[in-house]
Amino acid sequence: MLRIEHLTKVYPNGTVALKDVSFQVQDGEFLAVIGLSGSGKSTLLRCINRLIEPTSGKIFWNDVDITAASSADMRNIRRQIGFIFQQFNLVKRSTVLTNVLSGRLGYTNPWASLVNYFSRVDHQRAVKNLERLGLEDKAHVRADSLSGGQQQRVGIARALMQEPKLILADEPVASLDPVLSHSILKYLEQLNKGDKMTVLCSLHFLDLVHRYATRAIALKAGELVFEGLPVEIDDARFKEIYGKEAERVSIV
Repeated sequence: MLRIEHLTKVYPNGTVALKDVSFQVQDGEFLAVIGLSGSGKSTLLRCINRLIEPTSGKIFWNDVDITAASSADMRNIRRQIGFIFQQFNLVKRSTVLTNVLSGRLGYTNPWASLVNYFSRVDHQRAVKNLERLGLEDKAHVRADSLSGGQQQRVGIARALMQEPKLILADEPVASLDPVLSHSILKYLEQLNKGDKMTVLCSLHFLDLVHRYATRAIALKAGELVFEGLPVEIDDARFKEIYGKEAERVSIV
């Protein structure tokens, strides 16, 4: 279980990105995080695995206090937490296989990783994950030769190399068209339902939230303003989250 207690993040320029945010995520949930751009969604996800250091508050993963963990402890914790980035975060000049193998760095001797050495078992695991994402024929091409949807699938395959129990997906379909958005979210849904991975996924479109999420939270100006079932987000609640001038937009 993931537990967030009174989480606050204030950036050096004084921007309050998160303000006293508290919620829980049960094992096996697909939790959507919604809100306007700048509401704190990315900051929240990045605080959970300490890509960003919280200013105050606590984050517990299976009763381990992530916010108090040492660098060595965080290396072990991050093995359980896969991260999928909005802009894919691939090494564009490297091959797809090399990018996927980089997801294994948390298990690899640091000296071996400097020379890009990975075991035969790791190579086999990488190929298997590429097959699962339908990319086995792209293993030896450069990452920057792929389409956006393919690059995001490489990002998912890389996250799977960690053998995670929790997936954090930071607006993974924000730069994709509607058809590819559903394709990527179906892979995340498969990991959630088939592999029993807990998923936290920030999303913009409510119809995607209704289709894939089991529960949702909403942030507004860094504060938690909604927690509940996606179907509970009616027109009035939608306006509270996104503002009176906001209009629902459907993604086919």
